[in-house]
Amino acid sequence: MSKVAFVILASGDSPESLGRVVNGLIGAYEMMESGDEVKIIFDGAGTEAAAALAASDHKYNDVFRLVRSKVSICNYCAGVYGVTPKIEQADLPFAADFKGHQSFKQLLKQQYQIITF
Repeated sequence: MSKVAFVILASGDSPESLGRVVNGLIGAYEMMESGDEVKIIFDGAGTEAAAALAASDHKYNDVFRLVRSKVSICNYCAGVYGVTPKIEQADLPFAADFKGHQSFKQLLKQQYQIITF
């Protein structure tokens, strides 16, 4: 069994960027379906994508719902990008292991492979 952390940095605000976000989610879903251990971290501008995807009227909300249980949001970055209220409203968990951010060192220590989108 693999352990993979999908880190989504793309904001989803253009077709190219949204394509990266959706490809990350689909990749994570494929691994989940295979029984692999998956984490999805929305970091940086990716926090904007998470806030948008959580809305029920988003074009890819159905894909987001498939992997939602594996999602966490960088606490610090959500604040910087002004989406903390939307993340809280969507009841998505924050990651804040290292100075308000996800600890990538801990992920590596836990033997996660890290893939960025």
